[in-house]
Amino acid sequence: MADPVTIFDTTLRDGEQAPGFSLRVPEKLQLARLLDELGVDVIEAGFPIASEADAESVRVISSDLKRPVVAALARCRPEDVQRAGEALQPAERRRIHTFIATSDLHLDRKLKITREQCLEAAVAAVAQCRQYTDDVQFSAEDATRTDMDFLCHVVESVIKAGATTVNLPDTVGYSTPDEIYEFFHTILNRVPNADKAIFSAHCHDDLGLAVANTLAALRAGARQVECTINGIGERAGNASLEEIVMATRVRADRLPFQTGITTEKIFATSQLLTALTGEPVQANKAIVGRNAFAHEAGIHQDGMLKDRRTYEIMRPEDVGVPATTLVLGKHSGRHAVQHRVQQLGLELSRLELDRLYRRMVALADQQKTVTDAELVQIVTDLRAQPEASPATPGMHRQGPGTEEVGYGHGV
Repeated sequence: MADPVTIFDTTLRDGEQAPGFSLRVPEKLQLARLLDELGVDVIEAGFPIASEADAESVRVISSDLKRPVVAALARCRPEDVQRAGEALQPAERRRIHTFIATSDLHLDRKLKITREQCLEAAVAAVAQCRQYTDDVQFSAEDATRTDMDFLCHVVESVIKAGATTVNLPDTVGYSTPDEIYEFFHTILNRVPNADKAIFSAHCHDDLGLAVANTLAALRAGARQVECTINGIGERAGNASLEEIVMATRVRADRLPFQTGITTEKIFATSQLLTALTGEPVQANKAIVGRNAFAHEAGIHQDGMLKDRRTYEIMRPEDVGVPATTLVLGKHSGRHAVQHRVQQLGLELSRLELDRLYRRMVALADQQKTVTDAELVQIVTDLRAQPEASPATPGMHRQGPGTEEVGYGHGV
């Protein structure tokens, strides 16, 4: 049976902190409502001490949403915790997320405090958070570069103080999946009261390993994942919500974890974030990029027309993408061209199809892709010039298993 996993979305906090992704309060509320529809369990709405706008966004979202937990971030400082607690006052379900760095590098160079002072601040902050809510999350910033003995001591102490969720971030995206697995496995087995809290993974993508590391943490026993829509966040970003969720859905045989995400709303949420920030998603981004369900290579297009499972491991409609797209370009095959003109209501003879295919490839060589309107225009022009033209050798392949396939690599 699949284990339930809590989806902690930090698009409105960690994601919004990234350069170019700042949102106004009404925009945050609009996105928060769609995150609610998407089914995320926890929405981290902001960092109230950072600015009045952040505090206001937490208050507004807390007042508006009823189903998800609304979380606010606070450093392990009394004024931070107080501001977070006040901003969350209207929330039906509230969480204070308090954090402090625990690695010697951060303690010595950034905070300029000792390990003992760090531990004292962490325990005091968690105890203060419990005055506002029973749902308290503690994060050990730069946990993966922290001395293991000290980290275990901190984790045990904050759980005793009342933390119900313990987040162990790979703050700078330094770890590899095998390290993350061993890291969580060790802590869950060494901390005597680990069973009293839910453990959470928050992985950054500096080495492109955020999602892989998050999945490794789940395999080791973490049961909350912190992620963002489109993977936005500080520097190279956070683990992508859509990638984590769809990995557990498509590969349930290896990742037996269950989320409450309505996957059909993933694409719409991604599109709203793009519209609000003006920051586009890279074309080849998994799940939500414009090429995620687009095919140009002739071999791929031919396979897709025969059975979509040949080149797609999930259906576009499962994530809210309207449909698979067969892009007409210089790598496309005759089969795809024939399919497209039939969709446009045009019936072509074999000779017309040969001539159309050559013209389409020539045009695609000049401008990369060919639109439906351009395809219709080519057909119109060809029919206005009915003289036959023999097929140019090498323009398309014909042979066993490759009829009307065209060029383009299959791997």
